Amino acid sequence: MTTALLIEAHLKRLKLPTMRRQYATLARDATEHNRTYEEYLQALLEHEIQQRDSNMVRERIRRAGFPEVKTLDGFDFAAIASLNKAKVLALGQGEFIRRKGNVLLVGNPGTGKTHIASALGAMACRAGHRFRFWRTLTLVNELIAAQQEHRLGKLEKAFQRLDLVILDELGFIPLQRQAAELLFQFLSSRHEVGSVVITTNLDFKDWTRVFGDETLTAALLDRLTHNAEILAFAGESYRFRQSLRRKESEG
Repeated sequence: MTTALLIEAHLKRLKLPTMRRQYATLARDATEHNRTYEEYLQALLEHEIQQRDSNMVRERIRRAGFPEVKTLDGFDFAAIASLNKAKVLALGQGEFIRRKGNVLLVGNPGTGKTHIASALGAMACRAGHRFRFWRTLTLVNELIAAQQEHRLGKLEKAFQRLDLVILDELGFIPLQRQAAELLFQFLSSRHEVGSVVITTNLDFKDWTRVFGDETLTAALLDRLTHNAEILAFAGESYRFRQSLRRKESEG
């Protein structure tokens, strides 16, 4: 068996796919530029590590349940004058996750709250944080099913291991008492354990429409707003403006 085939076989057995693809190309590059054996090995290992890191990020993003991956670079801050761009960019650095803080995105429908929340989640994934994205109704249904199947405790323990939870569209529909209590329990359990990002079109005074009980709502808001950043989204629909731009460019 030739040297090349032996190298291929060894790298395959050791499960080093990137090194297997790159070793010959990098060897030629090392020869052309008179690199040392150590420099060649370093370059080969760096390619393998970078690819593994990239694969891990993609897997975390896949498991997070994003409806669509967004970036802060792709957001038109000029369209939402009420939004503090500097604060959003600072949140993108993830310090609020490290200190177990929350972010509440409050404002009119279509103003980009989900975009910003998704972008913060994607950046958290790339930083190595454990993270999940849920529509509020999806999470509530999951909690109800777990309670009915007597596995709610196990599910809650799994949730506690998450560094960040994004809850989208809180207040989109009112909740039945059982659902409201389960959601209250879930969000309360996150207090000082892990971060929560919530998007909602309701002012805080109107959260009783979701949870029904004023005492329950006040207790929840007390926990959520403690150590939290609150971002206001005001103005016309961001999605509507994007749609108009696309139509204008196509026309």
